[in-house]
Amino acid sequence: MNLPNLLTISRVPLMFAVVALMYARFANAATVAFWLFIAAALTDWLDGKIARERGLVSSFGRFMDSVIDKVLVIGLMIALVNEPANFMGHSITAMLLLLCILCREFAIAGLRTAAASKGRPIEADTGGKVKTFVQLNAIGWLMGARMLELDFPNPDTVNLTRLLGMALYGLSAVLTITSGVSYFRRHRSVLAD
Repeated sequence: MNLPNLLTISRVPLMFAVVALMYARFANAATVAFWLFIAAALTDWLDGKIARERGLVSSFGRFMDSVIDKVLVIGLMIALVNEPANFMGHSITAMLLLLCILCREFAIAGLRTAAASKGRPIEADTGGKVKTFVQLNAIGWLMGARMLELDFPNPDTVNLTRLLGMALYGLSAVLTITSGVSYFRRHRSVLAD
């Protein structure tokens, strides 16, 4: 267990803390949740940087980084769509996009499992990395809008921040689906037999 792997794993308890804070009703809970999310998102960049610079890249780290990114993103998206302040309006569109994201992630996990059973690991490609980057940005803007609405009310700023977050949320769903299709096209031979 090295520093990059510890940073990777730290995103799981951070995600639980962020979600708990989203449901908390004390002053500035939304602000603390936002900054904890930023810390969690930064570990995604930092763990890879440290691993490459110090020659600590490992199979465990590559695998867990991908899995924990999905846990973080999906956990927080579920919390945002369903959180008690009704921030996203319990929108059917937001829920359907979330279901598309979930379906893609499970499908790619299945594809990776099938490939691994044949000794052909599937690494994250550029499309997958861009998808994760946009997902984290969407969550960041939405959590930022939520923080502004609950802790620093200013309707104009809140609405603009929320609009940007929702646009990125929609884009992240599109990128999630298109990158999933791309994975299946490139690796369809894994499922051929």
